[in-house]
Amino acid sequence: MKHQARLLMAAACLAASAAYAEDFHGFDPLKFDGNMLSADNLKAMAAEAAKVTPPKNGKTYSIGFANLQRDISFGVLVEKGIQLNADAAGVELLIADNRLDGPTALANAKSFAERKVDYVIEFQTDANFGQTVMDVFKADGTKVTAIDIPMPGASFFGVNNPKSGFMGGSYLATAAQKKFGVDAVKTGYLVIGSLPQSGVIPRMRTEGQRAGFLAQTTDFPADHIIEIDTKNTLQESFAQMNNVIGRIPSGVPILLIAINDQATMGMLQAVRAAGRADQAIAVGNGADEAEALATDPNLVAATGSFPGSYGNYLIPIALSALAGKPVPEATFVTHQMVTKANICQFYKEFPCAGEADEYMFPEAEFATYLADLKKQDWLKGYEAILPQQ
Repeated sequence: MKHQARLLMAAACLAASAAYAEDFHGFDPLKFDGNMLSADNLKAMAAEAAKVTPPKNGKTYSIGFANLQRDISFGVLVEKGIQLNADAAGVELLIADNRLDGPTALANAKSFAERKVDYVIEFQTDANFGQTVMDVFKADGTKVTAIDIPMPGASFFGVNNPKSGFMGGSYLATAAQKKFGVDAVKTGYLVIGSLPQSGVIPRMRTEGQRAGFLAQTTDFPADHIIEIDTKNTLQESFAQMNNVIGRIPSGVPILLIAINDQATMGMLQAVRAAGRADQAIAVGNGADEAEALATDPNLVAATGSFPGSYGNYLIPIALSALAGKPVPEATFVTHQMVTKANICQFYKEFPCAGEADEYMFPEAEFATYLADLKKQDWLKGYEAILPQQ
């Protein structure tokens, strides 16, 4: 009965998604291209929302943003984008730092509640604290959007984890075969930098990376796949990669992919420290470490999540909710592969270099994988935030 209830609830959420297709001063969450709305549109959204849900302080909206960690590139870019949109909308942004720590996230949530914010954007990595944090906001009816890691009762915004992972894994396989040769790749070792503490959603990403790689590399030995716990940081990724590199025979390809760019870079640093850089090839996730992507010969690509554009979605989502507009259960970023050949299209400070690659996203293989993924028991209850295609 519980299983059926979950399925019915998920089906209802997905069926209702058509109702979300509503243009609210230029923002339609189902068709939004990710470009920032004009200040006039954002201010109009805030003004209309205030008529429906007046600011708690009686003056202007106050939105709380609890960042994942303020001194990592991804967090910096997300915060800048949210601040830019908040300023344009004329709303106050109160910022806290969750420091990749559940108890700290809970303390920040209590602080937001005491300060009577009107809406909260949570970037919180510890899935074990999701319910506890949400209980704080539920007590006073504050609505929440959760970034990348879902929280019960919050709308979800972020990475299309199965697809971004599959893109990165399939790209790594294609690039590795071009560099080392198809037969040599099968003698290599695939190292996946995961993030188990954050639960199901990042697992969707790393499982997608594994599946994408294997979809393009038939007969790859299962015992040549090593998974490490990165703790979402460069330092821990370096330490854990350093611990396992001795298990990889000398002279074979070392194929690296991870939950984010920082973890990928930490793994690469460990390979370099071991004097084995010439055997390595890596693909990141996020494309927020643009300088490394432009200059590091071993980092051949990253699945772009464009964290600098997150605020372009998140502030309109918050204002839509405050205006009483329905918002989707899940809103996803549109991903692209960022390489040295096209990086200038996304980061104008870096020149494009080399020839465009011939990578094509394996649509048919991904469709098969996604259909199978939806049947997995470990995803029960999360059906509503799986992509439809």
